Amino acid sequence: MIKLGLGLYKSLLNDTNFRFARQCGATHLVVQLVDYVKGGSNPSLTRNYLGGWNATQNQGKFWELDDLLALKKQIESHGLTWAAIENFDPAHWYDVLLDGPQKHHQIEDLKRMLRNVGKAGIPILGYYFSIAGVWGWTPEPAGRGHANSVVFDQSKIDPQTPIPKGMVWNMTYDPNAGPGRVMPVSHAQMWERLRWFLGEMLPVAEECGVRLVAHPDDPPLPVLRDTARLFHSFTEYERLLSLSDSPANGFEFCMGTLQEMPEGNLYDLLDRHAAAGNIGYIHFRNVVGKVPRYREAFVDEGDIDMVRAMRILKKNNYDGVIIPDHTPEMSCSAPWHAGKAFALGYMQGVLQAI
Repeated sequence: MIKLGLGLYKSLLNDTNFRFARQCGATHLVVQLVDYVKGGSNPSLTRNYLGGWNATQNQGKFWELDDLLALKKQIESHGLTWAAIENFDPAHWYDVLLDGPQKHHQIEDLKRMLRNVGKAGIPILGYYFSIAGVWGWTPEPAGRGHANSVVFDQSKIDPQTPIPKGMVWNMTYDPNAGPGRVMPVSHAQMWERLRWFLGEMLPVAEECGVRLVAHPDDPPLPVLRDTARLFHSFTEYERLLSLSDSPANGFEFCMGTLQEMPEGNLYDLLDRHAAAGNIGYIHFRNVVGKVPRYREAFVDEGDIDMVRAMRILKKNNYDGVIIPDHTPEMSCSAPWHAGKAFALGYMQGVLQAI
């Protein structure tokens, strides 16, 4: 049975928002432990993040088992299940992404955290293997009713703007890095770095019962900020599975990002991988348009037929979690919460109808 979930940023991990999730009908949570979206109790994606999401302060601060268990107990006290963690902190793996001198030390830190995740009984860990990360958005009141929404318009940016030293994943991990830039990185180099990462991590993931699932590239450009992107097309995203047949290797299937890609049939892709059991969890969100220009939309107003997508999941007996991920912000004192409540209500209605 499809499970209705909500993703919560680090600033929202409290009793108020756990109650909100249950009030909206969610039974599962996807938790982010990276503090990158600004706004605190009213997080917003429609700010100018071209200069970076934020600076990470988590060097040497790892996911300890006692902390994970305490948060899990708090989540479960509200009748919720902790389904997944989404995203590593750039402070913990910048040299894994950059192939830098600390990568062997950092991969051991990642393995220790992965084992803690397994011991805490959290079954899925989502990651986004990218140097540039999510970058290039130009927010506009482009949603229905002039709702503030995330827009990608390649004509309004220089997509090859250099990444300053001390930054990966659009977050600053070293504010004292000094002048200079991250050097260009080729597709071959990125695929080799991913191959090494999975070769180190997947045996540990299998051992501790955690699935590692990869997010596609948003925006889905072959190269962004002079660094190659791994998962910018359906073919390249599916290539992930050719690197390892481990049952711990899979997709964090973001429908919105995949729909933004220039070519391919989203419904066929969803059908194929839902049937094969390759999907860890799903970002059930909608968009209008494709690269080089698209906008994020309310769940019921975009280019994806979300009812058709839900029927595909039901046909294939998908029993994982779906979350709204992003939504446009609604005109009220709690724009993020209102957007999520609308999306969850729609998703709940479709689930009941089918």
